[in-house]
Amino acid sequence: MSYHVNEKGFYGKFGGAYIPEMLYPNVEELRQNYLRIIQEPDFQEELQALLKDYVGRPTPLYFAPRLSEKYNTKVYLKREDLNHTGAHKINNTIGQVLLAKRLGKKRIIAETGAGQHGVATATVCALMGLECIVYMGEIDIERQAPNVARMKMLGAQVVPATSGSKTLKDATNEAIRDWINNPENTYYIIGSVVGPHPYPDMVARFQAVISEEIRAQLLEKEGTELPTYVVACVGGGSNAAGAFYHYLDESEVQLIAVEAAGKGVDSGESAATSILGKDGIIHGSRTLLMQTEDGQVTEPYSISAGLDYPGVGPLHAHLFESKRARFESATDEEALQAVLELTRLEGIIPALESAHALAVLDRLNAKPEDVVVINLSGRGDKDLSTYLKHFHFDEK
Repeated sequence: MSYHVNEKGFYGKFGGAYIPEMLYPNVEELRQNYLRIIQEPDFQEELQALLKDYVGRPTPLYFAPRLSEKYNTKVYLKREDLNHTGAHKINNTIGQVLLAKRLGKKRIIAETGAGQHGVATATVCALMGLECIVYMGEIDIERQAPNVARMKMLGAQVVPATSGSKTLKDATNEAIRDWINNPENTYYIIGSVVGPHPYPDMVARFQAVISEEIRAQLLEKEGTELPTYVVACVGGGSNAAGAFYHYLDESEVQLIAVEAAGKGVDSGESAATSILGKDGIIHGSRTLLMQTEDGQVTEPYSISAGLDYPGVGPLHAHLFESKRARFESATDEEALQAVLELTRLEGIIPALESAHALAVLDRLNAKPEDVVVINLSGRGDKDLSTYLKHFHFDEK
């Protein structure tokens, strides 16, 4: 079975490009050119130089001794939190902005939930001298104030999405609306492995640098490129797609995707798409989607702004359905406890999103000789106000 996209843009039955007529030229232009452009030697040369000298890659693969001791197995953290801008998102925005430049686009739009993709987009637009508009849900603007300030400082215009749940889904709707109205000069940098083909494949390719590095780094540290487990949190799923990419066809490597259970999978306030979702179409692709009986999108919920998306990327829907990846979920409470545990054991404050991946360590039943790689997709600066409120540090 293939876990990669086919020429029509599908992973199994998921994917495709279900888009309004007016977007067809934009998406088609991208589809016809993206592989050719990103494989050109001068593109790769510019991309690799920026990843090295600007982003700070390769990111370390850190053996976590105290975490390993606690769970009686070998735990490695892929330190995407050490990238410039503090998360994995920059790997993709650098790739896409170079593509946009080669397509002659001068105006960049993006959607963002936790704000990390917005910051990464605003960053590369400042770097390249391009106009930048970021759509963000009104609720996310409130709970991710530091990232909003960063985007504005970088020269981006932050536009609030005030409809629906006022979170990531609604920000994406607004961005797509903008794109329909400005097809000629505008390039839409999607931040996750979602949206119409070729976006899921393109974003996964730019994020694949993560698993490419993990293989080389593990070989050096453990004498093998293949870990027992690769664990990553999944909202739309770009950090997981990147961490899984070079292991998709290595059946002995167990892929663990962790979704946000929110206040509990059955609480009505959750974002555990694989459990609660069924086939549907959102933002231009067929995938697993949380929806009502009559097909209306259910509002997702998670304490982490980056994981409250009602769907999951088509690659992940395929990995779930084919059982290639094992899907777990972690509640808000479990994620918060994992934050404190990593902080106190290893001196690393993770993003709330990444903490969901850490929260399932005790469910793996890993043996002492097993190698567990957790993708630490982002750092916790942006979530400090949530941590302060929850742990009451400000009262002591």
